Amino acid sequence: MSTLLSRLAQRRPTSALRLVRKDMPGRSSPFNTKNLSWIRRAGVAVCLFAIFVVQGCNSSTGPTARTVGNSNNPVLRRGIGGEPATLDPGEAADTFSFEVIRDLYEGLAIETPDGDVVPGVASSWTVNASGTQYTFQLRPDAKWSNGTRVRAKDFVDAWRRVVDPKRGSPVADTLRPVARAAAIILGRLPPSSLGVTAVRDDLLVVDLDRPAPYFAQLLTHSATFPVYSDETAKSHSPINWVSNGPYVLANWTPGSNLKLQQNLSYWDQKNVRVPTVEYIPIPDENAEYRQYRAGELDITQSVPSGALDSVRAERPKELFVAPFLATAYYALNLRSQFFATNFNLRKSLALAIDREALETGILPFGQRPAYGFVPPGTWNYDPQAWEWRNLSHAERIEEARRLYALAGFTIGRPLRLRLLFNSNSTIKQAAIAIASMWKQTLGVETELMDEEYRVFLSSRRDTTRWEVARLGWTADYNDAGNFLDTLRSGSPNNDAHYERREFDELLDRAASTVDQSDRRHLLQDAEKMVLSDYPILPIYFYSSKRLIKPYIKGAKMNPLNRLYSKHLVIEDH
Repeated sequence: MSTLLSRLAQRRPTSALRLVRKDMPGRSSPFNTKNLSWIRRAGVAVCLFAIFVVQGCNSSTGPTARTVGNSNNPVLRRGIGGEPATLDPGEAADTFSFEVIRDLYEGLAIETPDGDVVPGVASSWTVNASGTQYTFQLRPDAKWSNGTRVRAKDFVDAWRRVVDPKRGSPVADTLRPVARAAAIILGRLPPSSLGVTAVRDDLLVVDLDRPAPYFAQLLTHSATFPVYSDETAKSHSPINWVSNGPYVLANWTPGSNLKLQQNLSYWDQKNVRVPTVEYIPIPDENAEYRQYRAGELDITQSVPSGALDSVRAERPKELFVAPFLATAYYALNLRSQFFATNFNLRKSLALAIDREALETGILPFGQRPAYGFVPPGTWNYDPQAWEWRNLSHAERIEEARRLYALAGFTIGRPLRLRLLFNSNSTIKQAAIAIASMWKQTLGVETELMDEEYRVFLSSRRDTTRWEVARLGWTADYNDAGNFLDTLRSGSPNNDAHYERREFDELLDRAASTVDQSDRRHLLQDAEKMVLSDYPILPIYFYSSKRLIKPYIKGAKMNPLNRLYSKHLVIEDH
């Protein structure tokens, strides 16, 4: 059920140069990390530099936006933090792909601008008394872009495609609540046994293994979207493109832009007010801001930290900031010789990170220090935290050094590790700061490996290339289980390769528990357990941050940070 994050303010990661191992004895760190006090001064220096850069490149503070095309055919230009990995709903596992796919496809349910779940392809649905069977009535006017009707069978085929273990879909876990999905994913049952049935072309029945109060919201995730065929889903050619959402693919020039045109066969096309959308991949936040100031973008995906003061002074009504359900964290590679059995080392690295210094120096948009994995504001949940959260900074440092020594490392024999992350200026600033903290406190030598996003997505799967990876998780739906399930044994999102039977059993019990109070306590116990094992190091909880031109109407911030182009209007300007 993943949604990798890529930006500090996003949900992301999150979520990445060629990797060169630099762990020869005596090799010094490529970064000067002598003084921890630099960390607290770094934020000010970085902010001043970034403001100088963005203002030096474009000193205009007046209206600079322009309408592309004519007033009858305006183009919405959206910045996006990286190149989408795919537009196949059953293969997408990154934020950038999700953002575009939500414009191209539509599931049984959709979201309002506020994030409320309402009927989509399904005009209505009913739920039985036990909460384990959903019956969906499909709209008679729901059509594919080629004019053919969207049928219940299209959902059956698409969902079986996602859970088929031969395909290894990274979002197969999204469908885990559906009857027999878990056994199918493990290869114990055929995909045809999945609990989804096309009774008629317009009637779909979905059986669940157990009640899932979040199931309707889960249906807004791209893993549940229908596909016209396997061939069209894999195709990224406008000539062969078929989708059922508000837009169709018109052109994709990698590294330049991705253009969408309105789908005239879409059932609600009369309420789609923007005929053309261009997504422009811009990994560098400062570059994105410069383009926005120059009138080349209408909406950004993020805002550079160093530009915050100037934005608030010059464009306060264009800045949209809000917390949302996402966590940035470092995964520790439990298959490496350093971390597999060395609990003391894992905990010492967690203790040595000064999250408050990151918050005040590098993360000015309301991101909060994370001492647990599940974010505040998650439905029916009391977030958990490490027991040492309330220790003073000096006490944490003392304990980190004690554990580092017990782990067998010293100043003369330091730990050398590789930290992998995707290209992003703020993510890199945080990585440099954390490497400095580890160096100053413990003597750790850290090689920072900065990769273009699509390369990073591949590298993170190869555990021979890194010891620590910077990742992020954005909620697919508002439920603690969505976060904790990523750390299940065998989950495609479990980059740390954490495996503990008792943890999996707690998640299984929570999934089969109807009583919401009991379920909450089981999930809280599961989070306590995973935090005590230190397979991951949570760093901060996200806030979303966008710049939106004043002539773009209909934009709202919601807990999942989803902004659909179909909800937007471009006013004359």
